[in-house]
Amino acid sequence: MKRIYDWDAKFSLRNYTASDLRALKGIRKLVQTTANTIEEAAAAQDAGIDLIMGNAQNTSAVRLGAPELFFTAALGLPDFATESDVLTAAFAAMKDGADSIYTARGPHIVELLAREDIPVMCHLGLVPRKSTWRGGLRAVGKTAKEAIALWNAFRTMEDAGAFSVEAEVICGRVMAEISARTSLITSSLGSGPGADIIYLFQNDICGEQPESPRHARAFGDLNSLYEQIKHQRRVALSAFRASVEEEQFPGPYECATISDAEFESFFERLK
Repeated sequence: MKRIYDWDAKFSLRNYTASDLRALKGIRKLVQTTANTIEEAAAAQDAGIDLIMGNAQNTSAVRLGAPELFFTAALGLPDFATESDVLTAAFAAMKDGADSIYTARGPHIVELLAREDIPVMCHLGLVPRKSTWRGGLRAVGKTAKEAIALWNAFRTMEDAGAFSVEAEVICGRVMAEISARTSLITSSLGSGPGADIIYLFQNDICGEQPESPRHARAFGDLNSLYEQIKHQRRVALSAFRASVEEEQFPGPYECATISDAEFESFFERLK
């Protein structure tokens, strides 16, 4: 466990620092998932997950749940329009205990953040919110021309000062070759096993929805539990309504009582 001071000058412990992650590139494969609540963060820490990532506005909650895990705070693509907005949000997340900042914006925003010595995670490959430029949601790097363009994008982000990259739905062999040649710490989301980090959303890992994306695998079945909860909620509400209609609720047990003497005194004063 590493001893650090965060951006709010608070002494903290971390499982990894940015320097550690750089030193581990190509040596040890790490595991990353999302966390946006105290419970999700605590579950990730308890399960031995190495790295977590979540929305910047949830940084404080995540820190309560997992005070020691390396946390990347994501700046939502449409949420911070100006460079001033980006810097303000990034500084706030770092003050709340984030260890790095994620952005899906271009190299100019990466450079803006990197100039402040913030470890920056960029996003290359399939960026879902920019998928119109790819002709929709699809794998990236399926042709030599596209794979070379992708490699050049990696080098551009390196030059801009990025520290790591979320590499999404890139052809596995292409990802492996790029990861071996880039200084960026590569986090594979659907880009095969050849990256430095294997990343999957926590809702996909836990099976929180009926179907997962092709690149994901459900290792749990929380969706079934959610369906049971939905069913039991309706059963309970229907039973409550019926009990009221049948004058079975509230009953004697649910009502506060008054002694006969006190009630008689009260009743006499009403007359």
